[in-house]
Amino acid sequence: QVQLVESGGGLVQPGGSLNLSCAASGSISSMYAMAWYRQAPGKQRELVALIMVGGKTNYADSVKGRFTISRDNAKNAVYLQMNNLKPEDTAVYYCWTMGPYWGQGTQVTVSS
Repeated sequence: QVQLVESGGGLVQPGGSLNLSCAASGSISSMYAMAWYRQAPGKQRELVALIMVGGKTNYADSVKGRFTISRDNAKNAVYLQMNNLKPEDTAVYYCWTMGPYWGQGTQVTVSS
């Protein structure tokens, strides 16, 4: 059983930055893929960014060039650096890994 705990969400103005963290209960070194999803009110959950065990990444078109996903196997953590945030990035952000396992989510609100 894997437990994922997200942190780092909050309220930020447009153009601002946030860095989300996802702490895993066990070793992530063998977890083939880890990802961040988000779900805005009234919308379906969508993939934001994915990182494979070898470091290959994939991003939703809407966040390319602004968001960066990374993983630290030694700390059993995955991160999402979000820059130049826009109001449309407002959502609950979830950490995911194959199982599937989900975290409880962290709220990100982009508003002036």
